[in-house]
Parts: sequence; structure tokens; C-alpha cells
Amino acid sequence: MENYIAGNKEAWEEAFDNRDAAWGADIVERVKTEDYPFFEEDMKEVLKKVNTKGAVIGQFCCNNGRELLSLVKCGNAAKGVGFDIAENQIAFANEKAKKLGLPCKFVAANIYDIDDSYKEMFDVVIITIGALCWFDDLKRFFAVITKCMKPGAVIVINEQHPFTNMLATQGEELYHPDHKKDCHYSYFQHEWTGNGGMYYITKKSYESKTFTDYTHSMSEIMTGMCSNGVVITGLMEFDYDLSGGFPEIDKTGFPLSMIIEGRKE
Repeated sequence: MENYIAGNKEAWEEAFDNRDAAWGADIVERVKTEDYPFFEEDMKEVLKKVNTKGAVIGQFCCNNGRELLSLVKCGNAAKGVGFDIAENQIAFANEKAKKLGLPCKFVAANIYDIDDSYKEMFDVVIITIGALCWFDDLKRFFAVITKCMKPGAVIVINEQHPFTNMLATQGEELYHPDHKKDCHYSYFQHEWTGNGGMYYITKKSYESKTFTDYTHSMSEIMTGMCSNGVVITGLMEFDYDLSGGFPEIDKTGFPLSMIIEGRKE
């Protein structure tokens, strides 16, 4: 396992161990009672058009499992398999699947190391906000993903828009409240490290173990997909923020999020 991935595993598991009491507490109730909970309206509409009935669905970087549980239940899928590096989050997700009685299995794994036991298993793959940034090489990442997809399988990615790579967020040295729209960083790939914790899970600031992530351009994302046999079938860009990092410019015309659809040849 690469050093940065091993470090991220420790940092994510630390964040989960320090999670806020409310984090993930609503999963069971919302999956039971709501229509495609934990997805934005645009993503819901895309997923409702995908043939998920009786399908086997995979999610890579599934976090606490809530999105996969939502899609398997609401989409009448036969099975769901989610992968994430944090072992304690995976145990949490499996507990929720058991409580819901859903045919979902969550697996603790470094995505790069997923073996051939999942080869051509999935009819549908989803990747959601905050997944792509944890990998330094998207061609390698998508090679693993497409290996796990059946011929003709569909992939749907709902992610932060690469444009946001250029913006500073609150807490960063270059952030200034009077210049929220200024571009401070290169659009192209660069590496980030930080010890500021994972606030959305913990709801507190703390000196954390080191997180390492990578920014990727739109061309890098699409080349990673296309070079591994995925045909891009749709791209939608939105001016609303999925990450929670850009509230000041949410819905003001800046490209902040996107949905990419593809199909394995």
C-alpha cells in the first residue's frame, strides 16, 4: 500500500472514531421512508433512468454506505457492494445494511488493490462527492473500476467540479472573506496535505493525522475513463455546491458540481 494511502486510512479511521453523535444516525430511517435519500435532485433523476431493477451495483469510496443503501433499496437492485479504505466505517455500513435487511456488502479495501474476484460483477457503478481526490492516478483508478464492470455496464459520477480546484476555502492560508471568488491555485494537478481533521464527520476542529489528496482536471477525469474503455454518454454541470466548502458562491453561476455518465464498451 502506498504511504499516502496508508496515511489516509489512519486519518479517516481517526475521524470516524471522533465522529459526531448525529453523523449517520438518520440512515436507517431515511432509507426506509424516503425516495432516493442522500442524493441531490439531479442525481436522483439520472439514477431513476438507469436500469437498476435486479442489478448488481458497486460503489467505490462508499464512506458510511448511505448512498449505496439508498440506491439498492429505491432502485430495487439485487445486490450492492461498497468499497472504502476505513475499516471502522465499513463495519458501520454493514451494521446499517443488516438493520435494513438489504442485500448490501461493504468491503474494507484500497481501491487500487481490488482483486479479480470482483471482475465483471457490476451492472451499475456509482462514484459520489469526494472520491476522486484520494487517488494520484486516475487511469489506474478507472482501470480497477472498469475491470469490475460488466460489458455494457453503466457508471454515474456525481462529483465536485474541477473548477473548484482553483478556489481557496475557509481555513486555508490564501482564503480571504472579501475575495471569495478569486482563483488562487492552478487548475491542473497538485497535491495537498493537511492535518485539520474532517469537520463534516466530527463537527469539530482537531489536529489530525495527515490527509493527502490530489486535484484533477476535467480532461484527466475523462481521459482516465475513456482510456479504460468507457464511453462518455452524458455530462451535466451545476452551479450548486455539494462539498459544503463554497457556501458564499453557491448558486451564483460558478461551476461547482457535475454529473458524468458513461458506459463500458
